[in-house]
Amino acid sequence: MKVLAVNGSPRKNGNTADMLKAVLDVCEKAGLETELYQAGGLPLRACLACEKCFSNPGKCVTQDWIQELYGKMKAADALILGSPTYYGDLTPEIKAVMDRCGYLSLSEGGVMKRKVGAAVTAVRRAGGLHTLDSMQHFFLIQGMIVPGSTYWNMSLSLEPGDFAKDEEGVGTMLNLGDNIVWLLQKINS
Repeated sequence: MKVLAVNGSPRKNGNTADMLKAVLDVCEKAGLETELYQAGGLPLRACLACEKCFSNPGKCVTQDWIQELYGKMKAADALILGSPTYYGDLTPEIKAVMDRCGYLSLSEGGVMKRKVGAAVTAVRRAGGLHTLDSMQHFFLIQGMIVPGSTYWNMSLSLEPGDFAKDEEGVGTMLNLGDNIVWLLQKINS
């Protein structure tokens, strides 16, 4: 079983990445294959909503890194999206991932259906719930299964290294990892 985490933060080694790594570490220790994909900071094009992928299922007319990531998403059993909260919302990279890969999945009959999906966000003060909610819409529209955790899947983190100091946030990520492992084991037993 494979767990794919997508870091939508342009800070490759920032708090969002640290949060995703904490979840993935739990999954690795349970014997799952993991991968962290760095999407934040990559050049991107928003979804054109051209629906040409429905004429050529699984293929986007815009040729960039999204096509590679979509292949990885299809191969994964679980997907974790991570985005810092910028101006009360998610990053444009994660929005592009959701819009474009969402259309691609639907063009192939909903290949994300019944995969496990979870979202995490690093937030300074406010807007984190909206960011999480936006990412969870992707999972629910795709028919994915969303595990819970201890509390909201966020960390009050601003400066590099703040996540490691957020005891409750760290515990939440570890619990999220445990729940993803448990859920994948139940689904695949």
